[in-house]
This record gives sequence, structure tokens and C-alpha cells, in this order.
Amino acid sequence: MSTLVHPQANGQVESSNKIIVNNLKKRLDKKKGGWAEELSFVLLADRTTYKVATEAVIPTEVVIPTVRYLLQDHENDDKILAQDRDTIDELRDLDKICIAAHEQKIIKAYNKNIRVRRFQIGDLVLRKTFQNTKDPSAGKLAPKWEGPYLIDVEAGKGEYWLATLEGDDFPRSWNALHVKAFYM
Repeated sequence: MSTLVHPQANGQVESSNKIIVNNLKKRLDKKKGGWAEELSFVLLADRTTYKVATEAVIPTEVVIPTVRYLLQDHENDDKILAQDRDTIDELRDLDKICIAAHEQKIIKAYNKNIRVRRFQIGDLVLRKTFQNTKDPSAGKLAPKWEGPYLIDVEAGKGEYWLATLEGDDFPRSWNALHVKAFYM
């Protein structure tokens, strides 16, 4: 993706996209067609990875020390590394708790606007048409709903078996999201 407003950022965007694509390729070794399921995990990993530019020390700075090299505390680095190894399990547990809390917030926000449709056996309903059930010759003006049908059996939470008005059953159940009430 490139932008005309900030052309200097085009290289940064392409670099970021390259990292995401490479990480996707690594995760898709066995399941080539499942990139859509893996994308959210790769994006989460990319967004939560700590990114900071490291300072390179050129070899001459080691032989002829500069002020920058002298100010670094090399003995303390080993102590910090040992402390990080000791606390990594606790940090992982805290991260898992934060991720679970975030997922709960997302689920709560998503489910806030969902209104479950409930039907009784014998109710008249319309069924949403899909690409395989539409008349291909109808074009854009094809009806979006077909029916009416009867609710024959409640198969589960929000799932119903439909029947035609003559009593013929359909070969599978329908989710309440794809069915709406029909009033005569």
C-alpha cells in the first residue's frame, strides 16, 4: 500500500507488509489455503512485538573505546539477562491474563448489538437467498428472501428445521440469522 500524501512513508509501509507476509509464509507451511485464519495471529504478533532500533558498535570502538562504549555497563547486562530468564514465566502468565481480558472485552462489545431471533414451531418465516439458491437470470433485482416456510423443529439454540407450506422438509437446518418472520 502506498500513499500520495506522505510519499516518504511508502518504503516503511512496504517494509512492514514484507514482514507480515514473511511471517504468514512461515505459519502456512502445512496449510496453504488457510491464510485468512492465520492472519489475525500474525497481525497480533506483529503489533505486540517490541521493536526498537539497536545501536551497532563498530569494531574500532572496541579497540579504541569511545565515550558511548565506555558508558555501557557490561557487567549489569548479565544480571539483567539472568533476571529476565527468572521472570519470563510470570511475564508470560501476565500476558495470557491480559490477552484473555482483551478477548472478553471484544466478545462483550460484539455481543452487545446482537439480537437473537426466536421463533415458535409453526411460525411462518422467510429464508435468505444465497448465491446457490438465487435464480442466475434475475440479476441485481433478484429477491433477497424466499418463502414463506414453516418452522418445523427447533434444532438448537437459534437453529431451526424448515418445511414448505405443503409439509416438505428441507435437507438441513437454518440459523436464525438467515431467517426472518413473515406476516400475512
